[in-house]
Amino acid sequence: MIKRVLLGFMGIHILHHASKGEVTGSFMMEELKRHGYSVSPGTIYPLLHRMEELGLLESQWGVKNGKRVRLYRTTPEGEELLKRAKEKVRELCSELLEE
Repeated sequence: MIKRVLLGFMGIHILHHASKGEVTGSFMMEELKRHGYSVSPGTIYPLLHRMEELGLLESQWGVKNGKRVRLYRTTPEGEELLKRAKEKVRELCSELLEE
């Protein structure tokens, strides 16, 4: 159960950053690490690919720091899901922190 919850949080985090601009898998690994997640390439890339298959992200090849990389950004569907997820997170945090 905890794995599903953490993957969900990671997905929201990816959508958040990809809505601000193009992201790479390595950037997201570092960003998630900064927030206390331990994420390997074997976790992040399948998650990015699955989100792309679901129509939440789109990608294209680009060059960053002289390396050919896959650049991801949100689709309109990803933007809508992020909006709904923010509402749910806000509601849950409000309820949890009422005490």
